[in-house]
Amino acid sequence: MAASKPVCKLVSHVIVDLDGTLLNTDSVANQILKSFLAKLGKKWDSKSAHRIVGRTPLEAAAAVVEDYQLPYSKEEFLSMITPLFADQWCNIRPLAGANRLIKHLRSNGVPMALASNSPKSNIEAKISCHNGWKESFSAIVGGDEVEDGKPSPNIFLEAAKRMNTEPSSCLVIEDSVAGVTAGNAAEMEVIAVPSIPKQVDKLSSASEVVNSLLDLQPEKWGLPQFEDCTLPIEPWYIGGPVIKGFGRGSKVLGIPTANLSAESFSDILSEHTSGVYFGWAALFTRGIYKMVMNIGWNPYFANTEKTIEPWLLHEFDEDFYGEELRLAIIGYIKPEANFPSLESLIARIHEDGRIAEKALDLPLYAAYRDSPYLTNPLPESNS
Repeated sequence: MAASKPVCKLVSHVIVDLDGTLLNTDSVANQILKSFLAKLGKKWDSKSAHRIVGRTPLEAAAAVVEDYQLPYSKEEFLSMITPLFADQWCNIRPLAGANRLIKHLRSNGVPMALASNSPKSNIEAKISCHNGWKESFSAIVGGDEVEDGKPSPNIFLEAAKRMNTEPSSCLVIEDSVAGVTAGNAAEMEVIAVPSIPKQVDKLSSASEVVNSLLDLQPEKWGLPQFEDCTLPIEPWYIGGPVIKGFGRGSKVLGIPTANLSAESFSDILSEHTSGVYFGWAALFTRGIYKMVMNIGWNPYFANTEKTIEPWLLHEFDEDFYGEELRLAIIGYIKPEANFPSLESLIARIHEDGRIAEKALDLPLYAAYRDSPYLTNPLPESNS
């Protein structure tokens, strides 16, 4: 994603949204609403999630009541659903790059505020589950502390006031249309990090649109630059039988990918931004190999669903469909992108492979080759 307009404004303070920007609230919301609606004989449609993103709790409740024709008022529905969310607050995971950003700005003395449409008590409960977050923010503003929530600018103006700075000195980081609208109305610079796939056009009024927090470049705004030249991430581990993909890996690209079922990892996919990652792959009948992988929509091929497509950096003499594949994903290379031609796409994939090959020789990443998840044998079947 490219910036929608030239970036030239320097800032000194940062205001960050919480749900969908720092925390993967959408995944938990989908699970809770799916379960709640199922008891009423209704099926949650995750594609309609954009209706509640960036809204105040009462506005979101009203949207669900309307969309699913529930036999409750918006207030009744909110009172029933709120305890279900409260039970899950400590299970909401940070989005990719959230911890890195908070630690970086705090260690460099950049004043930060948290501004969310959620009630302040809910905000504080959520961030209390994440070490070092609460003390990193010099101001926390909830939607219940201002007259109108986003898209009104009130929350952001109040955050600037509590940080004793002018709105023009602030950079807002947001995931929703309502948040971007509010930031613009407050006359602040705004970076949009879309939480809803393929909603980029609706965020074009932002000063810049980036794929994920991993792709922020603070130096563009006069803030300290990240020092890491590679992007280590909190490791995550997935595995399953290798399935046939779309046929494009070998047939179109000449790059055989060892695909895993995206359906089996829908929750994990929602936690991790689309982009190119790397790590280690284990095939128990063959060995452990370096691996680079794409997670996302593959815009060149116009995917309709998010996929996981690992490329094991080794030449195999035969296919291994059905074999158990385990992956340790430990680093991030770049955001997903579109390409003007098949040739440019292939060249970029091979470049990503070279980057992964080199990075995985570094001690920081090489140590994960011996991860127990990769080296322990599969449990024996009880059948």
